[in-house]
Amino acid sequence: MSRFQPNAIGIAGSLLQAASSLFGSFGGAERAAYHIQRAVGGKAHDSALETAVGEGKQQFKQCTRCGHWVCPDACWNHSAGLCEDCAPDEQEELRAQQAQATSEQIRTKTREQDYTKSLDFLNRDALLQCPNCQARLTAGQKFCPSCGTPNPAAKAQERFCTGCGEGLKPEQKFCGECGTKN
Repeated sequence: MSRFQPNAIGIAGSLLQAASSLFGSFGGAERAAYHIQRAVGGKAHDSALETAVGEGKQQFKQCTRCGHWVCPDACWNHSAGLCEDCAPDEQEELRAQQAQATSEQIRTKTREQDYTKSLDFLNRDALLQCPNCQARLTAGQKFCPSCGTPNPAAKAQERFCTGCGEGLKPEQKFCGECGTKN
């Protein structure tokens, strides 16, 4: 990071802004300082930028092979005298390639493993999972054995009329055959 380059016109504009807030509105003076800064600030800006670039160049090295400027702490191969794009650090590159190969081998091995061989895709009830903890459920289980969450696929217990024995739907309050309240 380069040193801050103060701008005299910018400082004057800031002082006018401060004065206007303390003593009331010097809106015209404040606007005038802004326009003056815009008019002559180009040269001051260019000069400050040139100084910053000069200071920044001292913090970087230029590769004689490719011409890129790089940070000597991270991207410079000191033993080769070139940037690491042109002359990679062999040990660092070896470690990076080993890590990448390890990741690729793990991906390959996990894809070779059959994680679904015990699933019966034709039996819909075999694929039931608890909506809370994803434990395997069977259609007959009313609650998850792992966390106790109600099984939404649990079949409601069949109900029969107490008067005539006719089968009832879960929402029925009266028997459709004999009218008995259930």
